[in-house]
Amino acid sequence: MRWFIPEGLEPTEMDSRILYWQERGKLVPTRELIRTKEQIEGIRLAGVLNTAVLDCVQEHIHEGMSTLEIDRLVYDYTVSHGGIPAPLHYEGFPASCCTSIDDVVCHGIPSAEEILEEGDIINVDCTTILNGYYADASRMFVIGHTTPEKQHLVDVAWECLKIGEKVCSQPYVFVGDLGNAISNHAHKNGYTVVRDLCGHGVGVHFHEEPDVEHYGRPGTGMLLVPGMTFTIEPMINAGDWMVCGDEEDPTEWIVLTEDGSPSAQWEHTFLMTENGVEILSH
Repeated sequence: MRWFIPEGLEPTEMDSRILYWQERGKLVPTRELIRTKEQIEGIRLAGVLNTAVLDCVQEHIHEGMSTLEIDRLVYDYTVSHGGIPAPLHYEGFPASCCTSIDDVVCHGIPSAEEILEEGDIINVDCTTILNGYYADASRMFVIGHTTPEKQHLVDVAWECLKIGEKVCSQPYVFVGDLGNAISNHAHKNGYTVVRDLCGHGVGVHFHEEPDVEHYGRPGTGMLLVPGMTFTIEPMINAGDWMVCGDEEDPTEWIVLTEDGSPSAQWEHTFLMTENGVEILSH
């Protein structure tokens, strides 16, 4: 049993609602996934810094700069404000952020040889540790003017994120509810949703429960209740949803679309409250 009422405590309304679904065989959180007020404040402050890091990137990103320059911006800004870039050296990842251009779905590795060109679409993904707490977000940037097809992909990926957020406008929804809404919108626009990667719990650790998949059936996946912190980060492909590794990447981190089509992604960190989600980093 995942959820229980500690001995000597009277059940709260939240206890009753969680136990209702647990007794019906649904996946519910453990108590460890419900943040304390102190933890929420720590994650919120990490989110403020993480958002500021992406604001810094947005201010400086331009055609002709290398993705390594983006990485240096992220590192310098984060460290100078008392934070730590969570990706740096995480399971062998060699950089402070991920820079994923066009057909790179995620985990693109910054490089001095990779120069931004007119028409590129790039996702910059940052996770910041501040005082032991984590916040995670990514944004898409269009370099100069791109094709109508790639611009539409970027726009629909943003809409998919906002649709997931709208589903979470009240607590006690399931991950499958938002995944179903996101995938329906992507498919309606002729796109697919990556299935091999997903959003996740975040805050006390870099990656925690629940897995936040961006496809699925309503009423499946974990129940999202007040006090949980997690990301929604749909990866939307213009072609097929299948992905693969980059054969030239010795780190085995880079993820590409298998058919070479472009991909787009936006990510926020959310706190579920009694009144729906609050954005902690964007």
